[in-house]
Amino acid sequence: MNKIEGNLHVTAGKVAIIASRFNAFFVDRLIEGAQDAYVRHGGDESKLDLVMVPGAFELPFALDKLLSTGHYDAVCCVGAVIRGATPHFDYVSAEATKGIANVALKYQKPVSFGLLTTDNQEQTMERSGSKAGNKGFEAMTTLIEMMNLYKVIG
Repeated sequence: MNKIEGNLHVTAGKVAIIASRFNAFFVDRLIEGAQDAYVRHGGDESKLDLVMVPGAFELPFALDKLLSTGHYDAVCCVGAVIRGATPHFDYVSAEATKGIANVALKYQKPVSFGLLTTDNQEQTMERSGSKAGNKGFEAMTTLIEMMNLYKVIG
């Protein structure tokens, strides 16, 4: 059996992080994690852009616009949606998730999903750099691996 997989070394390409400003306290940690992963795995920071959007709902729209330019080889999406007392959480998290997936399929480019969808601030804190690690870091390592896998598959 031939095993085909990507590796964790940035070799080339223009990469963007799209991040939501809503819940910035947590999202800023996710951005830091994604940037750290990019640099630790050989990425050139001059080829890494950060695009900020108001909230998670806007992530797919910015993703679509970025990929439509043809200037980016891959995009890491990060944000945080925290459950509240209304159904707003369900709508925003579901539409952001579906939107990101649809855009990734549309452009056939590596896109990673680092959108936290949590029940409370404690869970969000755990996933943005404490007990459960930094999901921004994980989203970027996923992106790097997928960038390399896409090159191997062709």
